[in-house]
Formats: sequence, C-alpha cells, structure tokens
Amino acid sequence: MIALLTASVIVLLLWGFWELRANAPLVDLRTAAIPRVLLTNIASIFVGFGMYSSSLVMPQILQMPTEAGYGLGQSILSAGLWMAPAGLMMLFLSPVGGRLTSSKGPKFTLVLGILIMAAGYAVGQLGMGSTWGLLITSLVINSGVVLAYGAMPTIIMGAVPRSETGAANGLNTLMRSLGTTSGAAIIGLVLANMTIDFHGAVLPSETGFHTALWLGAGISLVAALVAACIPSAAHATPAKVEEPLKAA
Repeated sequence: MIALLTASVIVLLLWGFWELRANAPLVDLRTAAIPRVLLTNIASIFVGFGMYSSSLVMPQILQMPTEAGYGLGQSILSAGLWMAPAGLMMLFLSPVGGRLTSSKGPKFTLVLGILIMAAGYAVGQLGMGSTWGLLITSLVINSGVVLAYGAMPTIIMGAVPRSETGAANGLNTLMRSLGTTSGAAIIGLVLANMTIDFHGAVLPSETGFHTALWLGAGISLVAALVAACIPSAAHATPAKVEEPLKAA
C-alpha cells in the first residue's frame, strides 16, 4: 500500500514536470493554478465526498434486517424504488439551478447547494429510522448536489481561456471523482470498524451509520467554507488572452 502511494506521488510529480515543459500540454497546470479554478477544484473534492457518503449509507440501512433494531428490512428492489425519487429531483431541479446561477452567480449557487447537502445529512440523523425519513434525506441531499454540480463547470469556464475549457472541466471532473473514491474508502473504513455481531454475521452498527452521516455533514461544511473563499468573477485573476492568428 505504501509502495503504491509512493509510486503514485512520483508519477504525479513527473507528469506535472512534463506538462509544465510541454509546448502543447494536455492540461495547462498554470491555468489550474488560477485561484478561482484551484479553489473550485479543491471544493469539488469535498463535494464529491459529501455526495457519495449518502450513496453508501442509505441503501444499507434500507436493506438491513429489522431484527438488528435499526434496519428497515427492504428488498433490493424496494430500496432502489425508495431512492429513485432523489434521482428525479436532480432532473427537475437542473433548470432551477441554471436560473439561480444566471441571477445570483455560480459561486452563490455552489455555496447554497453545499449547505443544502449538509442540511440533508442533519435531517438524516433524525430520519434514519424510517423509509420516509430516508426518502426526505435523499431528496434534500440530492437537491444540494444538483445545484453544486451545475455551478462548478460555470465557475471554471468563466475563469479560463476558451481553448482550455475542455481540459479545465475534465480536471474538475477528475477532482470530483477523487472525492467520491476517497469517500467510498473512508466511509467504508468507518462502517467496517464500527460493527455488531448479528447471529454470527458482522453488520455495520447504528453508531457507525450515524458517524458516517455526521462525517458527510462535516465534509460538506468544509466544502462550503472552501467555496466561499472562491474569488468572485470581478476579482478573479484574469486568464491569459488568446492572441488572434496572424494573417499569412
């Protein structure tokens, strides 16, 4: 494990050195260092973590046997149906996020979305004992996710030259994925270390699920703090202007 982490750091440094010296880099790391872009990418890691935490917790609670004292005893199909409205909520709220960004700006939409995610995790602490409670929790969290995820590309595109929008948004997507994979590992570690013995089977404990939800809320608040520090468009570091091609 340590060897793999060390190797990954070395490869990352070598890749960064190569990209900085290349005449036509795949990703312009100087553009990625613009404060407006850099802070958005950092916030994206925490947003990805916060988004994925609920995806690991809720299906397990829904399918946990009721005999455990905190499970809801749903089948796989029923659990999926209880979570489906949250996906539809993201579809319906997408136009709302766009209008909010147009009127208030993408930074406002991003911070608001993240705070809604944090509120959703707080709701989950109270609603964990019922299917309807988890349904409301997932609706609130996903409402925040759609606002936050819709605002981040807008912030990125407003801070970089047009020629860099594809690479810059691709890097931002990678940062979100880094957050979701980190969330999967850390939440999985929490649930694996806070367990109960259920008739010879090892199950995540109720305390473990509560801890995972609090962790999701805390990470979301960190993301909101980082997002609040993103420079507004008027004070952002100006991106380099592309020079027009000279006529032959």
